[in-house]
Amino acid sequence: MKILVTGATGFVGRHVIRNLLEKQIEVRAIVRKGKESFFKNKNLKLELISTDDLFKESADWFSKQCKGIDAVIHIAWYAEPEKYLKSFKNVDCLVGSLKLAQGAIKAKVKRFIGIGTCFEYDLSGVPLSINTPLNPLSLYASTKVALYNELSQQFLENSVEFCWCRLFCLFGEGEDERKLVAHLHKQLARGEIVNLTNGNKILDFLDVNEASRLIVKIALSDRQGPINICSGKPTTIKQLAEQIASDYGRNDLLKFGTRPDETFDPQCILGVPNY
Repeated sequence: MKILVTGATGFVGRHVIRNLLEKQIEVRAIVRKGKESFFKNKNLKLELISTDDLFKESADWFSKQCKGIDAVIHIAWYAEPEKYLKSFKNVDCLVGSLKLAQGAIKAKVKRFIGIGTCFEYDLSGVPLSINTPLNPLSLYASTKVALYNELSQQFLENSVEFCWCRLFCLFGEGEDERKLVAHLHKQLARGEIVNLTNGNKILDFLDVNEASRLIVKIALSDRQGPINICSGKPTTIKQLAEQIASDYGRNDLLKFGTRPDETFDPQCILGVPNY
């Protein structure tokens, strides 16, 4: 089996690549030019394809890259913290992803795994199952929903197996330092104060390596449809922060209530696993 992976050097992608190679799966990874050195250790099972901008490539280009590929795991998307929810780059990602799908269909790829988000759901209802109505409130979530709906139809018409993995609150190795868990570790390791909200918000946290393991497991299965990649365990920000701080013996550095909540800030995001 040979799998094509986009977003190979990103937060999730690097773990997906590692999990695939550990299973001796052949991988063709699309990376941005200049990032080839990210994969320092050469692996005969790993083939790198470089591009200036994945989302500006044509359907024919994608068809060429998908030749001989059994399944695609499409992870690449614009995800810069504090900017990605409202950025118009989401539209570029949507258009480019549709071209990737066209190329995959033309190359007769058998299976396609797309990556969605818990923000696609109506977040006023808890917990969030795959039967929860969709109600995206950001451009990021809206373009993800648009892609999910279009791919569901296109792949059904062309007999391509399609899975849509909705990610919840991931943390772990390679996380951007502007994200909560990485920021906590950075500040606590330096012995510096961490300014936080009141900490009462409930989130569904999952280690990125476990999430990537699940994505790979799904890619290698015959599962189809939407799947929640989540823990199903409610954890408040305060609980998580205090747990991490206790490992450093520096709970005194946590300053709750010194930072306002974000505008787009539901007080509870809890998923129902169905993997």
